[in-house]
Amino acid sequence: MSTLITTGLALVAPVPVSYLVEALRQEPKRPLNTEWAPNIAYQYVDVDGDNIRYIKTGSGPVLLLLHTLRTQLDMWQKVIPELSKSYTVYAMDHIGHGFSDIPQIDYTPEVFRNSVAGFMDVLDINNVTVIGESIGGSLGLILASESNKRVSKVIAINPYDYDQGKGIHRSSLIAKVLFSISNVPIFGATFWRLRAYPIFLQIMFGGVVNNKSLPKKLMHDINNVGNRKGHYQAFMSLIENFPKWEQARQTYRNINVPILLLYAEHDWSTTKERAEVHALIPNAQIQTIQSSGHFASLDASENVVNSVIDFISD
Repeated sequence: MSTLITTGLALVAPVPVSYLVEALRQEPKRPLNTEWAPNIAYQYVDVDGDNIRYIKTGSGPVLLLLHTLRTQLDMWQKVIPELSKSYTVYAMDHIGHGFSDIPQIDYTPEVFRNSVAGFMDVLDINNVTVIGESIGGSLGLILASESNKRVSKVIAINPYDYDQGKGIHRSSLIAKVLFSISNVPIFGATFWRLRAYPIFLQIMFGGVVNNKSLPKKLMHDINNVGNRKGHYQAFMSLIENFPKWEQARQTYRNINVPILLLYAEHDWSTTKERAEVHALIPNAQIQTIQSSGHFASLDASENVVNSVIDFISD
């Protein structure tokens, strides 16, 4: 009996502790300018009642950059300086990410789609080439499949639309374990409240070939953003809705604008899954970035920039 009681206490004890840990976390301050390009100021725009953070830089044809899950617009810091030499570059924090608002909602693909579409509407930007990575790439393809009038081309980098949203399980053993328990009642929420930077960093390492390609300051910033009120709950909702991103893939058949599928050699998707997506999209181009992982905009930024410029110039 004593063993059972001890075991029960050991399982239950982390729950109240996790609430205390979460309550003691300090929210990060909103920066005014990007540290990787101090001349670029962060801006905010109201999209359907939610403040969305973004940046705008450069001049020329319009690009809209959409980042990966659980990150922020600064993931594009290695490609924006080069692209802004020839293009007007917008990059936004997804709703519930970075320093955009975190409403208490169900984080489905439709929520993200509406936020991005609303962002383009409010700022009235047209003839946009959407460049997205991971979920950002899937969003670009979804917008194109719905014939969004503002989208003229899409470059989808490692779109996240396969294996019922379990692609990140393939990045590393620790990611597989942690994301597997995320939807387990009580334990999932307890883990995310007890989250720690070393674990976050190991998960991010699973998305690159070269660990040094992840800027230390960026990793700390993204981790600290997780201390914002409501952030971990929003992320858990996103994880719960992962399967819906694969379901949205069936709409790709309706796409009628130029598409480039840009897959990293070591992306989490399989060769078969990439071929299936390619076959769904009429006249889509497909390329492979060598020696890169899922976060290709950081892991192989020069190759990404060159592919973007070549595709848009065609």
